[in-house]
Amino acid sequence: MKRREQARTIALQALYQLDVRGEEFLPDLVEFLRESTKEPEVYFFARRLAEGTWQARPETDDLIGRAAEHWRIERMAIVDRSILRMGTFEMLHAPDVPPRVVIDQAIELAKRFGAEESGGFVNGVLDRILRIIEAERPSRASGSNDAAAPRADAGAAPGA
Repeated sequence: MKRREQARTIALQALYQLDVRGEEFLPDLVEFLRESTKEPEVYFFARRLAEGTWQARPETDDLIGRAAEHWRIERMAIVDRSILRMGTFEMLHAPDVPPRVVIDQAIELAKRFGAEESGGFVNGVLDRILRIIEAERPSRASGSNDAAAPRADAGAAPGA
């Protein structure tokens, strides 16, 4: 498994915990991520995804709600909701990752961890979100708020 795929899997597990346990899991998040891998690159990308996705929920949930017709976000399966949030966060705040790669990785996570129909559901919703983002790109660029996106070096060890 490639490093970023591994990081997405770990971030998904952390997001699942955050969704189930809520804010009480936040103090344990960094330790959970550290114990999940010995590779610094995997750890830092997983942390960027988990923390960024959790902080960006208002923005990502709005887009998911607009794209997932006839589905309220709170009624979605936790795994599907976490994958959609993470994929939406990446499309919005990780310009170093092409959107189609984000969608493909999200589909693989949904097939691996979700229900039988999760892959198709995640694919459809993220594809609609990508179209919304692309249609709104000029207005997003002028009113962009990257405060929800943690810096790539957030939590880096001194000298890293």
